[in-house]
Amino acid sequence: MYDLIIIGAGPAGLSAAIYASRYKINFIVLSSTLGGYVSEAHLIENWLGEKSITGKELSKKFVDHVEELDVNFKKSDANKIEKINNGFRVFASDDTIIDTRSIILATGSERSKLNVKGEKEFLGKGVSYCATCDGFFFRKKNVAVIGGGDAALTAALYLADLAEKVYLIHRGDSFRANKAWQEKVKKTTNIEVIMNIDIKEIMGDKIVKKVLLSDKREIAVNGVFIEIGSTPINELIQNIGIETDEKGYIIVDGTQATNIKNVWAAGDITTASSKLKQIVTAASEGAVATYNCYLDLKKNK
Repeated sequence: MYDLIIIGAGPAGLSAAIYASRYKINFIVLSSTLGGYVSEAHLIENWLGEKSITGKELSKKFVDHVEELDVNFKKSDANKIEKINNGFRVFASDDTIIDTRSIILATGSERSKLNVKGEKEFLGKGVSYCATCDGFFFRKKNVAVIGGGDAALTAALYLADLAEKVYLIHRGDSFRANKAWQEKVKKTTNIEVIMNIDIKEIMGDKIVKKVLLSDKREIAVNGVFIEIGSTPINELIQNIGIETDEKGYIIVDGTQATNIKNVWAAGDITTASSKLKQIVTAASEGAVATYNCYLDLKKNK
């Protein structure tokens, strides 16, 4: 039986792993991918010590750091958690069963969907949730970016260097994004901002050709990049009674503890990070969760 299993390997899970390694906890990290979707970010300019760095570069630094500590990684996903005597049993997607005294949940979040006609049908045929992954395919073409937060504006700025024109479409009357990104968007001549408008349909034949707006306008585009936020990945916790808020984020206290003894949570999955989804907050919560897990293990041993 392990003392700790960390489920997830984004900034929260990797930060937790660094601290678990330094505290000499007997632990394992369970995740099929390493680094989280930090790697999809175009540019990161608010990570202390890095004036400007791509998400891919920063994600690699995180992974390299943890791998140097000889952390025990299992590249598989957790499918189910059960309570057992003195701990928990975790069932992995590769049919492995892992017993542990404590858990840190760092499963993060996934991209929110527009849920409009054509979104599902044209996925991979012009519809994308990752500008840095797919932007190259739209060089010298017209694209639309949907959203009003940091992710949407940075995606629009990235695509502006590749595309002929970028339509930045937001249903609100003001952006939620950092003011610095807003200023850059204003200065970028091939970005056209469209406010107070919803997307009603994504249209085309074999590939995307245009979008239909709520004011009945049609805009010709070759690609649609959806950047409207994220939803917590919380299916794993349903059967062990972990409390969430109305949006599905795990409720934690100041120690990152959940309502279930010996279960902590960190990163985008929590109510704490749901208000400020940033790498720095996720990494911080991972450290705090591991510290308090360590204190609990030490006391009980």
